Amino acid sequence: MEERAKCLALLGFGALVGSVSTILLLKFRPRTVNGCDEKGGIGPVSKTRTNCCAVSGNGNNKMTGVDLLSDEIVSEQLTRNIQFFGLEPQQKVTSSYVVVIGLGGVGSHAASMLLRSGVGRLLLVDFDQCTRLLLYAGSGRGECRLALPLFMERLLPSLEPETYRSWAKALAIAPISSLNRHAVATRADVGIPKAQCLKEHFLSIFPECHIDAKVLLYNESSEEEILAGHPDFVLDCIDNIDTKVALLAACVRRGLNVLSATGAGARADPTRIRVADLRQSTNDPLSRSVRHRLRRDYGIEGGVTVVFSLEKPKAKLLPFKGPSGEEENPSDYQILPGFRVRIIPVLGTIPAIFGQVMASFVLTQLAGLQVQTEPIVNLDIDHYRMLHQRLIEHEESLYGTALHVQVDVEEVMYIAKELWHGRSAREPFAKDVGRGMWRSVNELMLVRWDREKPASVSNLILLKFKEADEHESITLEDIKEREAEFFDRVTSVLKRAELEFGL
Repeated sequence: MEERAKCLALLGFGALVGSVSTILLLKFRPRTVNGCDEKGGIGPVSKTRTNCCAVSGNGNNKMTGVDLLSDEIVSEQLTRNIQFFGLEPQQKVTSSYVVVIGLGGVGSHAASMLLRSGVGRLLLVDFDQCTRLLLYAGSGRGECRLALPLFMERLLPSLEPETYRSWAKALAIAPISSLNRHAVATRADVGIPKAQCLKEHFLSIFPECHIDAKVLLYNESSEEEILAGHPDFVLDCIDNIDTKVALLAACVRRGLNVLSATGAGARADPTRIRVADLRQSTNDPLSRSVRHRLRRDYGIEGGVTVVFSLEKPKAKLLPFKGPSGEEENPSDYQILPGFRVRIIPVLGTIPAIFGQVMASFVLTQLAGLQVQTEPIVNLDIDHYRMLHQRLIEHEESLYGTALHVQVDVEEVMYIAKELWHGRSAREPFAKDVGRGMWRSVNELMLVRWDREKPASVSNLILLKFKEADEHESITLEDIKEREAEFFDRVTSVLKRAELEFGL
């Protein structure tokens, strides 16, 4: 026992010495950048929070990944990422330009991990404060604490009297704090714009990143300023529906990669967070409204990737009460048209996880790492048993035996859910979600892709009954000749199953 204690003590002492040595080496050794040390013409990077690398102009003045990663300190800081992605993929990340719009509980965490993972250029956009200054004012209920953003405090005196009264009235009942869910804000940041707050904190984490912060509301007039420069990705972390819909439509029109966060409030189960096309999001009122507005106002049916939760909200918007304490019409208190005045309860961990999920998705996309997200298929075990039984009956009917069926119910689940996402192989995009998906399974069956091979994981496709009959009447050569795109897509999916099962 005594010997073991000595060993542990020696190990602890060794770890301490190693840590201190590493810190001293990093602190005092010359810093090599592009083959030159700091004395060779490249000055040391500032460690102050106020000295930032701002991006100016409309061009996408990216730093190349090679330039960033040739810096010894940067490459050391990103060692784990390089080990995970590989050097060339990490260079793609460090040469990327990402715009994050909305820097609250979701956006601040997404931006933070993009920065820590080495994204070389960030534009941070938000028109709000990290939290709000606490003032005091009289009301019908006596002295009360009011929340007033610093920039609004300075702006209010210049407004017309009627506008002044309505804005001041709205601000008096605004939420006081976002500190329960923000990634970096502290009490010392009270009253500082969220964009500036993140920028200052970020410069102490990864000062080599080119960071631009704009205290700006996204709208039609600011679109060019925010979306110019050909960003590699745009992260929509806005919770206002008018602004969100306008941003998503602009990204689709400009051909920009965009990832949108839906409702993270009133949820508690992190295991139900998913990434999918907007058409597949369920149990989320914000997704439903955005989907409707994009289709109605812009003719956009899909093609927008979103992060959402399958969990039904556990709370609703809180009742709106004016300064008198009585419930009033929220629209009378809106600072700007379409902005939510009522508050939704938020467990701070869920917006943070939304942001982390967004960052992970974007980083793997930038690095070119293929990640198969879990499909949104609302089926239960009985549906998979039915598909399995239907396959057996079809094999017996067509071939006189089911001996060549080489899959069980668990493998049928993999085929239906992971490979074909609960829909016909001839439908590359989901049309039915929720209860519609449950009904659609009654029209689907598994059939062999190649009739000359057994009914295995890598040779079964999901088709509607009529499609299955047509498939059985033609050869693969016919499909390859007449429908080359469909043939290639199915072949690719089945090849994936072959690799994953080691067949």
